[in-house]
Amino acid sequence: MEPNQKIDVNVESRYVEDQSFPEQNRYAFAYTITIRNSGERAARLVRRHWEITDGQGRMQEVDGEGVVGEQPYLRPGEAFRYTSGVILETPVGSMEGSYRMVDDDQEEFDADVPPFTLALPHTLH
Repeated sequence: MEPNQKIDVNVESRYVEDQSFPEQNRYAFAYTITIRNSGERAARLVRRHWEITDGQGRMQEVDGEGVVGEQPYLRPGEAFRYTSGVILETPVGSMEGSYRMVDDDQEEFDADVPPFTLALPHTLH
């Protein structure tokens, strides 16, 4: 990625108790992501790629267009924030991935989403 293409990604995750049914091995998590264009060129988020791993080490990959039905266009200094969710069969898991970005010159590049934890409160120290 060129220095003028810099996308920062920040993630906050939380357990969603009212949508979870532990007795059925169903644990719901929400995550809020802020994507900020810290580079010098505008870019559009066109695709997402997720690797979701549960507490048993089972991994599923998810690919799709945009995020939450949108393909946000970020000028330098702008940010886009959204909340989505995932269901796991275990009380602990993790996610990581990337966003495919396209700048105004139609140059494609990936913005990495660093690994983040999904966990019930008080299950990790």
